[in-house]
Amino acid sequence: MKKQVKNNVYWVGKVDWDLRTFHGYEYTTHRGSTYNSYLIQEEKTVLIDTVWLPFADEFVENLAGEIDLKQIDYIIANHGEVDHSGALPALMKHIPDTPIYCTANAVKSLKGQYHQDWNFQVVKTGDKLDLGNGKELIFVEMAMLHWPDSMAAYLTQDNILFSNDAFGQHLATDKLFNDLVDQCALFQESIKYYANILTPFNPMLRRKLDEVLSLNLPIDMIATSHGVIWRDNPIQIVNKYAEWAADYQENQITVVYDTMWNGTKLLAERIAEGIRAADPEVVVKIYNLSISDVNDVITEVFKSKSVVVGSPTINNGILHAVAGFVDMMKGLKFKNKKAAAFGCYGWSGESVKLINELLEKAGFALINEGFRNPWNPDEEQQAKAFEFGKSIANA
Repeated sequence: MKKQVKNNVYWVGKVDWDLRTFHGYEYTTHRGSTYNSYLIQEEKTVLIDTVWLPFADEFVENLAGEIDLKQIDYIIANHGEVDHSGALPALMKHIPDTPIYCTANAVKSLKGQYHQDWNFQVVKTGDKLDLGNGKELIFVEMAMLHWPDSMAAYLTQDNILFSNDAFGQHLATDKLFNDLVDQCALFQESIKYYANILTPFNPMLRRKLDEVLSLNLPIDMIATSHGVIWRDNPIQIVNKYAEWAADYQENQITVVYDTMWNGTKLLAERIAEGIRAADPEVVVKIYNLSISDVNDVITEVFKSKSVVVGSPTINNGILHAVAGFVDMMKGLKFKNKKAAAFGCYGWSGESVKLINELLEKAGFALINEGFRNPWNPDEEQQAKAFEFGKSIANA
């Protein structure tokens, strides 16, 4: 059933209450998500994006219940990723000649995924599409927000920015708008979405935000592709993105580790105590990576000024949960953050050296050479770990 967004603009998407992972198993979605598709019914009828493939048949059936599919004049594909374009093959079986407006890179993406030569109409920033009744869609390329093919579309008079993945969040809700949902959940999912997906593109994102704002378009709503539509002070999420894109950090230090026989865990706790003792104002959080949700931990690292990483030595190396997590951080290209390493060992003791090397490759500035502990930490070693924590806070 379609829901009115504003005037002749309607939501025709799908709420996925059961979604728990995204991008395969790379991203956790504790609160589900939505796949937002929009229908504009002016003199011309326009469909903006579709839904994920598992819901394709349901989407087409529901859409056909609202409108004769042959009345759709244009389709806008803001992004070719399958969570937005998955229903296109099912839909295009009914209306194979309907023009699809998208970027040149989106043509590559859609052809590469569906192997169909549909009626593609390539657009670039500033191009316009007349919908009648004095309204136009203005296209804005949004490369690397978060794929090279991404774009946004702006509806004049109604002043709606259809932003696709930008400004979204994975949040299943039957409420369309940002002012109708729990604000803590909304912003937690928004920063998690940014930290885990958009962080690598900070420099490009800063330039794109400046470009969008320089267009001086009045924005009454930001209609995203996941989660809620921003209608109450929609620029608040744009300002948040500008803040997050500026190599964001809070007064927080996050300690992450894995452990075999709890020696490295004990060090993590003593290091955290030392940090708190040296700086009572700093927020300190500790996560065992083998039992924690890594996307939630990445969000905490995103907020942190420093990260402390620990692993015991095993097979002359480190535990795979730690290795994988540091590799995740490397891919996200964090900037302006410090780091230190720690760990227990029984025989060879390479873990701290290896973690240091990985942290430097991931772009972190090392605070010191790290803390190595032979065997299980006794009271003296725990006291040294405490002092090590104080040195991290003072760094």
